[in-house]
Amino acid sequence: MDLAAKTSVERSTIKKVSTRLVPFVALMFFINYLDRTAISFAGPNGMNTDLGLTAAQFGFASGVFFIGYIFLEVPSNMALHRFGARRWLARIMVSWGIVAALFAWVQNVEQLYILRFVLGVAEAGFFPGAILFLSLWVPAAHRSKILALFYLAQPLTTVIGAPLAGALLGVDGVFGLEGWRFMFLVVAIPAIIVGVIAWFYLPDRPGDAKWLNRDEQQWLTVALEKEASTKTSGAKHGGGLKAAFTNGRVWTLCFIYFGFIYGLYALAFFLPTIISGFEAQFGTKFGFLERGLITAIPYLPAAVFLYFWSRDAQRRGVRTWHIAAPAVVGGVSIPVALYMGSPAATVAVITVTACAIFGALPNFWTVPTRFLTGAAAAAGIALINSFGNIAGFAAGYVTGWLKDASGSYNLPMFVVGGLLLVSAGLMVALSRRAPAPTADTADQLPQVH
Repeated sequence: MDLAAKTSVERSTIKKVSTRLVPFVALMFFINYLDRTAISFAGPNGMNTDLGLTAAQFGFASGVFFIGYIFLEVPSNMALHRFGARRWLARIMVSWGIVAALFAWVQNVEQLYILRFVLGVAEAGFFPGAILFLSLWVPAAHRSKILALFYLAQPLTTVIGAPLAGALLGVDGVFGLEGWRFMFLVVAIPAIIVGVIAWFYLPDRPGDAKWLNRDEQQWLTVALEKEASTKTSGAKHGGGLKAAFTNGRVWTLCFIYFGFIYGLYALAFFLPTIISGFEAQFGTKFGFLERGLITAIPYLPAAVFLYFWSRDAQRRGVRTWHIAAPAVVGGVSIPVALYMGSPAATVAVITVTACAIFGALPNFWTVPTRFLTGAAAAAGIALINSFGNIAGFAAGYVTGWLKDASGSYNLPMFVVGGLLLVSAGLMVALSRRAPAPTADTADQLPQVH
């Protein structure tokens, strides 16, 4: 195959993967993120009052999700590596959809804790499994673009999901359920439906993709095998669990990701509550739908910024500053937001924070797949996500506890900002320990040993 033909096949292959696989996996992620954060909409809109929750109890209920999720991440991703993404991701979706629907009938705080924990168990492995699945379908040169398209689902979940949740919260009496209970039920059903579809829709490997022609299947298979063999030639980066768990780069990335996820979930779980507090702070009054629309505001610019920031990373090659610079901006902006003099100014600064966090995340996930492959990639990605998601628990519980202790969200938001700045510092330190890039690695993020 001559160079022109090879380039044409490469373009057509990546385009087909981008249009056939990425939107569907992004839809799965959309539903995933909406179901795990639905509690943030329910809390200040009836659930906290009906169940008699304090801020600390609400924060613990938000965060307890991550305990089972964390411990089962690595085993789940190893199972995905063994049994295939199609079966395993479909199984995960149907499981969490069933559990998510049960929130419609929760009666007390103890039941809420139990269901949130079980939801985490059911969802364990989905996100790192989706990252691994997409990474196994595109060579490194195209991975930043693919992961950015996938990650768009996360901010768009709030852009679409917040007004949707707001509308559903205003619907009382259907099946005898209060609005917040009906909202839980409605957002759970798509997980079951899409999970069943995924079983039949997702291919496990390029050779199973009937929408790729023979040349495209061959090019993609050869490109991925060549990349895998290059990674494993370093010996210590191949292997399985041990290779991932003993790799210093993996553990540094764990701590970096912790800061990002702490900021992400502090916003996700408490932004609707902060917005509902505008009524007392500024004397404003918002209905359910209006609160949903205001909650969505920061996430639409975040989606746009994510897309263009990742396009720049794709064009230049992912650099350290593509990850560290947004972390610095997020770390400075999030505590500043609470000192603004109006709802509009507060939401504007929170928008900057959301742009920063979402701009960094897809570029961050290109890093571990540059030096891990096979079972080590499955274990390493799951380990990073597991460790980072400890922050999902901490963000919910610590933010609520500090709010109860201090009487405001100022102190907990300074904690968020500090952790984002630590993540930025670790990212810079990671890159400076790397050897000087050579001509064939100049377009890649520097890697440390």
